[in-house]
Amino acid sequence: MGSYYYLVGQLPSLTFGAAAPMSSARFRELCADLMDRGDYALLDRCVLDPPAPGEPSGSALLDAWTAWERSLRANLGKLRAARTKRDASALGEAPGEPLDAVAAAKAAAALESPLEAELHLDRARWAVLDSSAGYEYFSRDTAYAYLLKLLLLERKALFRAEEGFAEYLAIYAS
Repeated sequence: MGSYYYLVGQLPSLTFGAAAPMSSARFRELCADLMDRGDYALLDRCVLDPPAPGEPSGSALLDAWTAWERSLRANLGKLRAARTKRDASALGEAPGEPLDAVAAAKAAAALESPLEAELHLDRARWAVLDSSAGYEYFSRDTAYAYLLKLLLLERKALFRAEEGFAEYLAIYAS
């Protein structure tokens, strides 16, 4: 695993809720010249909706992210099905770990506002990326966490409260 002093050292800081200083596409372009090929290939695993766990990636951060996000989504599915009194048997058993993913799902499901629930979930995602990045700051895992945070900021920039609430009402009514 190489050190990425130049790459990480030149990155602007990211703050949850602030505008992204660059696009995720621009970040990938920057990484293309500065990362090892194998490490760069793992950028494709930096997605907000990771696939079901399969082969370990070799990155502690990406493997932790995948397990955490899959647990969060499974727990959210179960809680939302219970709230709307729908059959959740097809969803399978929701994992009880990681505990912070389960807690984030429960807290978000308890919120009345879909926008507040999404913001709560994104804050929890941000926190898990911070805690999973590890102590080796100039590493590929820092780059992966940075890309995932950029994706979260891009996603948040797409939120439109009025349109979202209208869509929520339409879905809820059906």
